[in-house]
Amino acid sequence: MAAPDLPPRPGNPLLPWRARLLAGAVSTLHAASLRSDGTVNRFLLSLFDRAVPPTTAPVDGVVSSDHAVSDHLRVRLFAPKRDEDDYGKVIPVVVYFHGGGFVFHSAATSQYDALCRRLASAVPAFVASVDYRLAPEHRFPAPYDDGEAALRWVLAGAGGALPSAPAAVFVAGDSAGGNVAHHVAARLPDDVAGLVAVQPLFGGEAATASELRLRDAPFGAPERLAWLWRAFLPPGATRDHEAANVPAAIRRDAGAGRWLAFPPAMVCVGGWDAHQDRQRAYADALRAAGAEEVRVAEYPDAIHAFYMFNELADSKRLLGDVAEFVNQRTQHLKKLAASHAHH
Repeated sequence: MAAPDLPPRPGNPLLPWRARLLAGAVSTLHAASLRSDGTVNRFLLSLFDRAVPPTTAPVDGVVSSDHAVSDHLRVRLFAPKRDEDDYGKVIPVVVYFHGGGFVFHSAATSQYDALCRRLASAVPAFVASVDYRLAPEHRFPAPYDDGEAALRWVLAGAGGALPSAPAAVFVAGDSAGGNVAHHVAARLPDDVAGLVAVQPLFGGEAATASELRLRDAPFGAPERLAWLWRAFLPPGATRDHEAANVPAAIRRDAGAGRWLAFPPAMVCVGGWDAHQDRQRAYADALRAAGAEEVRVAEYPDAIHAFYMFNELADSKRLLGDVAEFVNQRTQHLKKLAASHAHH
């Protein structure tokens, strides 16, 4: 799991034609919906960002339901089908934050609905996918506030939607959702069993080598990234703001000891992702600041958002790696609780 020293890579990522086509189409749609005045054409997005309803009958062995956490915040809860002998087992809960540059998508977006369903089945876990508010209509810190509220709702039993009080609650997310998951875990570190950051989106004023090298890779265009950060960060803030340049913020705070209590983290990095240097820098900064456990899972052939394409071998490997991390951590916490009960 150690980070290789990657040389500049020739050519293009090897993608099946369907994945290549879809990545290109999503990228084009995103670009077309961002207006130069800093607003988003939500109507254009709604034509292509297909939303699906929750399913009361199992689909791929998972049922789902929508819940209101507050007047503006909803969570879609995915529950894996359980056999009779599973009912005594502790099933973890994963609070999930979708990607989309803080601007796009929702918990009901068909690709995210399918991803959360696969995750719920693979672990198996309850997955609470958070419909946090989006920029530019709702800037920093709205997604972090919504994420914290959703996590507290799950910790309190999810309004009775969980069969029992959750024994282990994880936070996870991809891209901008990985950024949100980090900030939510940092707010409530003692309540989080672990963090899964899948290609988390971080930023900074000085471009990294991978951002320069992979500027033409899917979801790597510098102008688009600059637009998204401007839409999300406080007006006038630079990308070195603590919400974006998380590795630098961790290094600044390292002496204060606040990261010693940060939950075990798994950081998933793709070899064709423009953001990979910042993701490894994030893992390094956490380790240097004394965080309990930091795993880096490398997917050398993966583009940004590769997990959206279920047919890719790396997507299946990612689910297996996340399931292993969540289950190992859940078992560890179960053992700790049992030993405390004996003393």
